[in-house]
Amino acid sequence: MRAVVTVTGKDKKGIIATVSSFLSGKGANIEDISQTILGEYFAMIMIVDISSINEELSALAKECAELGKQIGMSIYMQHEDIFNAMHSV
Repeated sequence: MRAVVTVTGKDKKGIIATVSSFLSGKGANIEDISQTILGEYFAMIMIVDISSINEELSALAKECAELGKQIGMSIYMQHEDIFNAMHSV
């Protein structure tokens, strides 16, 4: 099972390291990542394999959101199928 993780907010040091370390600690594997800086803002999207994680996606998504609050970013995780359905024409 794969999930899409988006991270946005004001740019600062250590965002990628913090988010990737958190996901790795949960047993997730980052399959693809894209990030950019737009002026002073940071935007990142990740495709993450979460099939080895032993907790519900909703619980993990909540933990990601909490991590975002701790580091002053917005972090949103959703199942890949939901992401695709929301972004199809």
